[in-house]
Parts: sequence; C-alpha cells; structure tokens
Amino acid sequence: MEIAVLGCWAPYPKAGGACSGYLLRGGGLNIMLEAGNGSLSRLREFMDFRLLDGVIISHLHHDHYLDLYPLRHGLEGARREGGRAEPLRLVAPSLPEAPYQELAGFKEAYEVTAIEALPEVTLASGLQARKLTWGSLTFHFVKAKHPIPTYSIAVEARGRFVFSSDTARTEEILRLATDADLFLCEASGLDSDAERMRESHLTARQAGEISLQAGVKRLLLTHIWPEYDPEVLCRQAAEGFGKQVQWAREREVYKIRA
Repeated sequence: MEIAVLGCWAPYPKAGGACSGYLLRGGGLNIMLEAGNGSLSRLREFMDFRLLDGVIISHLHHDHYLDLYPLRHGLEGARREGGRAEPLRLVAPSLPEAPYQELAGFKEAYEVTAIEALPEVTLASGLQARKLTWGSLTFHFVKAKHPIPTYSIAVEARGRFVFSSDTARTEEILRLATDADLFLCEASGLDSDAERMRESHLTARQAGEISLQAGVKRLLLTHIWPEYDPEVLCRQAAEGFGKQVQWAREREVYKIRA
C-alpha cells in the first residue's frame, strides 16, 4: 500500500494548499480517504477522478468532505458522457443526518454506505469496530472522541496503516494504532493548546506519546493548523515518540510496508 497526501491543513488551508485528503493505493484499488476543500484538484495531479474505486470519509466536518460536492458534478458529467458506468462508492458516517442524506441523494454520483451499517466485529485488542473488506484490503472503523460521530480507521493488507482522523486522546486510538507500520495522526496543536483541545483533538506531543506506547514504526503528522510551523510540531512529536517524525507534505507519497 501507499498513501499520497492531497491535503494536510485544517480547518482551512495555507495559500496553495488543501484541507484533509489522501489517496490510498493498494491491491489494485484507488480510494480517496477524506475530501477536504482543495483535495479534488490535487487528486487530479495523481489520477483521473473518473477511475476512482471509492471514497471514505471519517466524519462530516466541512474540512474533511466539502470536495464531495464538486466531485459529484464531475462524476455526473462522466456518467452522462460515457466516462463512467456506475456511481462511485462512498462510505461515511450516517450522522449528522442532514449532510449524510444530502450526499445519499446524489444517486447518479454516489452509492452511499453508512459506516454504522457495516458488520460489527471485536478486534484482537478488544476494540469494537465496523469492518469493511474491499478487494484485498481490510478496513476497521473505531469510534473516535470528537464533537460529532467520527471514526479512526485501520487498513490492513501487506502492511498496517492507521489514520487517527480527528480525535482527543483515548485508549481506543492507542489500541488501534498498536504496531502500525504507518500512523497518520492528527497534530492540531502545540503543547500550549493541550487544555483547549483536550475534548476534540491531539497535540503533536500527544501524537508522539501515543505512537511510542503503541509501538508505531513511523509517525506522520497531519491536520495541521496553517499558522503553525510543521517543523515545530515535528520536534514536539519527536520528543514524545523518541525518534524522528515527519509531517504529511502535500504531493508526497509514503509507502506502507510491514
């Protein structure tokens, strides 16, 4: 597997940047993970959007899904013009109800599956998760701690990739990240932000500390406040992790190997 970074900023982008968006490639599949504003334009630098196999959205906050609206128009046009035969598979939380129902109504563009409708399983760690098998890839969705329903996501094939999404520090994200080959983790704040964000987001240092406890092989920071210097975040995360940390640079591709 590999992950291409389409956007890493939140909740708004730097000039020329994009909000949360990633292209997950593995097992012959091309799956867009998150679709924050600006991510569709960046996706088109990597591939023809008409050839996507699906989109997964961790939660319905605007900086994670807004580009589903322009993508909808592209897909509808492709279907009219013969560039795509079927709606694109879209997997997302069913709440908040209003945006979910709106997306589900774009039937020419999307075939929508609610994460909550996926089979529930108990992982070896004891975590309750929703499971999705997609070709040779296995996805597990575990509830995160955030103001609206949000899911952290683990993907397994030839390697283990874990995406924190937006979450406060919890036992669940620690257990889900255990032994990840690549942990793409939000780092929304500096040490000075810890108290303000304690119910909804992680600081860079907390991302590092979780990675150390979980035995993560590589930590990649994302969901970065655009007024912060990512290198400062990396240094604070590295102090918690005990080894080098990178941030998710846009247009970069990161291999996921066991």
